[in-house]
Amino acid sequence: MKARDIMSTKVVTVDPSTSVRDIAALMVEKHVSGLPVLNDAGTLVGMISEGDLLRRPEIGTEKHRRRWASFFTGADEQAREFTKSHALRAGDVMTEQVLHVSEETSLGDVVGLMEKHNVKRLPVLTDGKLVGIVSRVDLLRAFAMSHAEPLPPPAETDAAIRATMNNVLANEEWAMSAMVNVVVSEGVVHLWGVIDSKDQRQALRVAAENIPGVSAVEEHLTFSLPT
Repeated sequence: MKARDIMSTKVVTVDPSTSVRDIAALMVEKHVSGLPVLNDAGTLVGMISEGDLLRRPEIGTEKHRRRWASFFTGADEQAREFTKSHALRAGDVMTEQVLHVSEETSLGDVVGLMEKHNVKRLPVLTDGKLVGIVSRVDLLRAFAMSHAEPLPPPAETDAAIRATMNNVLANEEWAMSAMVNVVVSEGVVHLWGVIDSKDQRQALRVAAENIPGVSAVEEHLTFSLPT
């Protein structure tokens, strides 16, 4: 799937002159946590998020640094903090360097960008113009809808289940250090052997549960080192 398959196309936007109070009210009204900022030409010039509005003197949440701590904070950073917490318009609060994706960006790449840069939403641009936005909610919606797709046919035999599980052990890096023997009886996967960690044990169970035809998983595993 690509960004165009899940993006929201009805995007609420503001301009650099929009007041921060109006932006806060708009976020509450529209149930969104971030808004793109467009200039008069419709070009994306920034993003403003709920995090940009948390440190405000109106509600007593602006930063108050102890005098000794100010020696470790540069004047420029202090000036930026003051502007952020006291600014009246979007243009003074917004993040100007905005990450964005295209309609053809894969969802894997979308999630990778979100994780790497710790953002919750990414504008979608075509020819430099905003055409949509992809948020974590859109990704969750896509995941929820994916359960409606038909499940793969169950494995025909216990031998087929065992072969599939052994293929996982051979191809997943986290399983390379495991010394596991797989026994399948009437759809029940029995995992025997030695593993390194609880995380590895959990991953083995999840891998087995994902194989069509598996009715249960029983673990008979020991740890190579005390946990």
